[in-house]
Amino acid sequence: MSAKIHIIKLAVGPETVADLYDWQTMRREQLGRDHALHITRMWPKREPELLQGGSIYWVIKGFVQARQEFIGFEEIIGEDGIRRCGFMLSPDLIETIPTPRRPFQGWRYLTSENAPVDVPKSRTNDDILPDDMQTELSHLGLI
Repeated sequence: MSAKIHIIKLAVGPETVADLYDWQTMRREQLGRDHALHITRMWPKREPELLQGGSIYWVIKGFVQARQEFIGFEEIIGEDGIRRCGFMLSPDLIETIPTPRRPFQGWRYLTSENAPVDVPKSRTNDDILPDDMQTELSHLGLI
């Protein structure tokens, strides 16, 4: 069995997972949708693989902090007439163990072996550590 394929993407704007959730909730309500929608220029060539349990992993403030499962892809034609890809995502954000990630443009494919681990349900109410402490603990392999 092959490993799942995911996408990793910078979340531009939100400072926390809660900020990302709030923004997506507002957009869902504005658009009258029951799923989150992220619009990007490029259509993934590995679309069928992504729809077999793949997620988008969100980098927030230099750390991969959350993921959302793909539920589909939608063609979006902008006001400029350019075809774009709408990532249709589960409205549920699943927090991950914060993992440092350097900035990059666009999105990248990510294999399951390289994807951050979900935060165990027993830890979802833990306090958030300062960025420098998260970085140090991550480098030490403690989170």
